[in-house]
Amino acid sequence: MSLLPVEPAHRLTARAEEQRWLVTALWSEQAVGIIGGEPKCCKSFLALDLAVSVAAGTPCLRRFPVPRPGRVLLYAAEDAHHIVRQRLEGICSAAGLALADLDVQVITAPTVRLDIEIDRKALDATIAKLAPRLLVLDPFVRLHRVDENASGEVAPLLAYLRELQRRHGLAVILVHHAKKGAGRARAGQALRGSSEFHAWGDSNLYLRRNGDPHEGGNLTLTVEHRAAAPIPPLTLELTQRVNALALEVIQQHIQPTPPHRSVDELISAALSDADHPVPFAELRGVCRVRTASLYARLAALTAAGHVVKSDQGYRLTAR
Repeated sequence: MSLLPVEPAHRLTARAEEQRWLVTALWSEQAVGIIGGEPKCCKSFLALDLAVSVAAGTPCLRRFPVPRPGRVLLYAAEDAHHIVRQRLEGICSAAGLALADLDVQVITAPTVRLDIEIDRKALDATIAKLAPRLLVLDPFVRLHRVDENASGEVAPLLAYLRELQRRHGLAVILVHHAKKGAGRARAGQALRGSSEFHAWGDSNLYLRRNGDPHEGGNLTLTVEHRAAAPIPPLTLELTQRVNALALEVIQQHIQPTPPHRSVDELISAALSDADHPVPFAELRGVCRVRTASLYARLAALTAAGHVVKSDQGYRLTAR
């Protein structure tokens, strides 16, 4: 029987790896996640914009850089192939690109079912052969015949996509519908079906139309990450320029992604700002890190003489 890998606690990595991006500020490297929103919220346009950007190495929405481009594998289950091509060509035109120069591979099978073993094996083999950096599946409702409200039926399908991500080292974008009339709900809670969807994603993008959907109007894009700070919500608009139809950012106050700070730096900053010993609970609230991580770093800093622990809390060593 093979053993699970183990490591002595004192040899574990002391600080998290630097945040890496597939699309800076929008999608983490090798992340799985959801593009969600009600019908007619341009979810497919956003997914295709991400696909074009990753394949070309050009900024997504003309704003968000792609550090390391690569091949994209796309399955658009709801749209005819000529519609997919027209949309891709429009996005390429807006970005000053030629579709023929992009490595976007489109799955043309009439159906792909994640709840059927033969289709799962075929998708796995296709990914293994093409080695894409990004897999886009649009939309989830066309990829199965399970009950989306049943956690026990949804979870195995999402687990399979997570397994693909880990085995092949790629990012996975799953386009999924939100509940109708869920405009007031928090973005992730508005997704249709099981709560497994929101919990599954490493990076999630949520689109919401402002105003009457029959009258057009702009969209709000909300960004969430499991391991990185989100950017403020963005206002988008589907813009027609000559023959190009593509999403554009129409809100100007985009803030850069804050730089990553280690737990030690967070502790030092919190203690420097305090004029009294800081209790553990208060320190955790300020640093916003896991309890175990905070305990470990405080113990190490105390042992090194950088921090002093007392009954009242923690303080920096006097210099």
